[in-house]
Amino acid sequence: MSRPDTGAQAAAYAPPDVPLDIIHADHEILVVNKPAGLLSVPGKGPELADCLIARLRAAFPDVLLVHRLDRDTSGVMVFALTPHAQRHLGLQFEKRQVRKSYVARVWGRLEPRTGTIELPLAVDWPNRPRQKVDHENGRPAETAWRVVRHEGDTTRVRLFPRTGRSHQLRVHMAELGHPILGDPLYAEGTARDAERLMLHAEELRFRHPDGGAGVRFSAPCPF
Repeated sequence: MSRPDTGAQAAAYAPPDVPLDIIHADHEILVVNKPAGLLSVPGKGPELADCLIARLRAAFPDVLLVHRLDRDTSGVMVFALTPHAQRHLGLQFEKRQVRKSYVARVWGRLEPRTGTIELPLAVDWPNRPRQKVDHENGRPAETAWRVVRHEGDTTRVRLFPRTGRSHQLRVHMAELGHPILGDPLYAEGTARDAERLMLHAEELRFRHPDGGAGVRFSAPCPF
């Protein structure tokens, strides 16, 4: 959920040529709707230089990174425009005070309609950037879900990560037996054949760095 996909996938990197989708901008923060297929930050090598923060820097030279979304995940990201805002927002993410909501389509009929999964995650070093469940060395990871509706052999679901581990939602759903459709790393067979990773960061809630008032930003799900 928080690191760019690199490695073998670099050869297939073809970022979308679309205009910036600015949700909100003020003197402290910038909130944007990241398209699927675009890295949040540069990867290793010139072929992975095109990314959201580089595109934003052309219009907002002072933009600073706060968090990341996977390359193939779309949705709401917040950036800082001052060092103060970067520190303020970074602490909120670190202390798990930011409320995040995702929409996903997963394989199969997810039951029950609500639930929570807690499985510790660690890097699968021989197969990077894959992550894996590791009960001995993994870091705690928790995800809540709420089914929106069943759609044939799939389920539309809202996911609420209570931690922010890399690929957390993707691994947790796969471990439940309901991989996210279109996931090139954790889905198999028909579940992998969707036109994109069916995962969208729908909403962020946090305290504004100037004054601490609660704010909420959202972007409609494109699938």
